[in-house]
Amino acid sequence: MTKLLVLYYSSYGHIETMAHALAAGAREAGASAHVKRVPELVPDQVAQKAGYKRAQEAPVATVAELADYDAIVIGTPTRFGNMAAQMKNFLDQCGGLWARDALVGRVGSVFTSTGSQHGGQESTILSVHTVMLHLGMVIVGLPYTFKGQNRMDEITGCSPYGASTLADDGEGGDRQPSANELEGARFQGRHVAGIARALAAARHRDTA
Repeated sequence: MTKLLVLYYSSYGHIETMAHALAAGAREAGASAHVKRVPELVPDQVAQKAGYKRAQEAPVATVAELADYDAIVIGTPTRFGNMAAQMKNFLDQCGGLWARDALVGRVGSVFTSTGSQHGGQESTILSVHTVMLHLGMVIVGLPYTFKGQNRMDEITGCSPYGASTLADDGEGGDRQPSANELEGARFQGRHVAGIARALAAARHRDTA
C-alpha cells in the first residue's frame, strides 16, 4: 500500500483542518495516510498569549521517518509570503536525507493558508517547492481537473500550486476552511496518492 505523510504546522487550526481533509482524500484513493506535525518553536507563554491552538491530536514527526513514505504533503501557513519558521526549521534538518538521496523520486506536494486573498499563497507554496527540488522530489500540485478553483461565485482559496484556505486574521482568524477549500484538499490527496502509487510501483520494478 502506498504510504503518504501529511506533515503540517498550524498555529490556529486552519492548516490542521486542511491536513485531515487531504489525508481523507488520500485514503479514498487507497493510500495509507498519516497526519503528523512539526515541533512548535514559540515559547508556551507566548503561544498562549497569541491564542495558538496548542492542543492538536497529531503526533510530532521526526526527520528520519520521512524516508519511509512514498509521498510527503506539507502544510504550512504563510509568513510574509514564505513558509512558517517551524516548518523551515524542520526541513533544514534534512541534510542527512539529502546526502544519501533518501527522498529522490518521492512525491512532494504543498498546501497553505493565508490571512487575506492576496497574502502570499503561491509564493509560500513555491518556497517549499524549492526545498523539495533540492531533495530530488517529484512535485505535484492541484490540477484544474479540480473545477472548484474556477469558482467566481465566492471567495475561495486553491490554485494549481496546491490547496489553500483563507483565514480572516483581522478578527482573530475565525474564518474556517470552506467546503470548496476542503474539497480541494481532498482532491489533492487523491491526486497525490495516485501518482505516488504509480511512481512507487516503477521504483520497485527498477530495484527488483
